[in-house]
Amino acid sequence: MSESKGTGKFFLGALLGAAAGAIAGIVMAPKSGKETREDIKNASDKAVKDAKEGGKKLFKSGKKTAEDLGEKVEKTAKKAEKEVKAKVEEVKKTVDKKAKSGKEDK
Repeated sequence: MSESKGTGKFFLGALLGAAAGAIAGIVMAPKSGKETREDIKNASDKAVKDAKEGGKKLFKSGKKTAEDLGEKVEKTAKKAEKEVKAKVEEVKKTVDKKAKSGKEDK
């Protein structure tokens, strides 16, 4: 789970760094206002596209992690259920033996 949080923070940092770099490059470039506005639009379109793709990847990763965790929980629950049933049978046998030996003593 913490790996997923780290991935999200890394992705956010990379996205913000790329956006800051793109903005700085556009603002510092010696171009006309029209060219600069077009560059800003293109950069923002690319940032939106990259964010969507990154979000999809992050979602898929989270979904896979949740599915894996669900499978592990299910396996653990089944194992615990078997162990409890075995222990219950063991206790029943012990109680039956004690009950029979108590009847024989009377």
